[in-house]
Amino acid sequence: MSQDAYAHVIDAKAQASPLLMVNTVGRCLQDRWIWQDICFEVDPGDRLAIVGPSGTGKSLLLRALAGLDPIQAGQICFRGQPLSDWAMPQLRSQVIYLHQQPALLEGTVESNLQQIYTLAIHRRKAYDRDRVLSYLSLLGRDADFLNRTTEQLSGGERQIVACLWALQLAPQILLLDEPTASLDRIATQQLETLVDQWQQQAPDRVCLWTSHDDSQLERVATRQLALVDQGQIFGETSK
Repeated sequence: MSQDAYAHVIDAKAQASPLLMVNTVGRCLQDRWIWQDICFEVDPGDRLAIVGPSGTGKSLLLRALAGLDPIQAGQICFRGQPLSDWAMPQLRSQVIYLHQQPALLEGTVESNLQQIYTLAIHRRKAYDRDRVLSYLSLLGRDADFLNRTTEQLSGGERQIVACLWALQLAPQILLLDEPTASLDRIATQQLETLVDQWQQQAPDRVCLWTSHDDSQLERVATRQLALVDQGQIFGETSK
């Protein structure tokens, strides 16, 4: 086999491999297991909803997938490597968690979007105002939104800024934790459209969602992974 042919085989295998592998993972808080023995895989292009009653640890699971919270059992792998083997800045540039109540810096919306490019991990990237404006257009907003200060923003507008902040970095995996909880119906549909178009721009991108709105999860996800009380996984359903 030629070197080129060998490289092609390796690339094909990499493309077919899951982006995330979750193997018998457990999370314990104050001597209580929130969930245990969770196993699933996330493939390129997946759109997953994490569902379950309040208190079953949906947000904690998303945070663990991003390397933000520890796990007490099992292993999570991204691109075939345990999260512990990744440099955290590199991992978090590829797997981004969006909190339902995002914290923003003082200043304008635009200065918040620009601030991320001062970090060393993003030194080879540059703020793209035109791309941000195209995102804003899908959200029914114009350039004036960039000049607003963070103190002037509603809770829903803060969620919009957090989404823009994440999308501009073009991560591989986006973990959306109730991302439209503070938005009205029209703004919710606009943000869903934006995330959908962003994912279609690179078919290997992945989104995981949580939401209290079952109809939203029907729209945005093609698979559902269900957590139940005592943290046992799960049922899995696909469209």
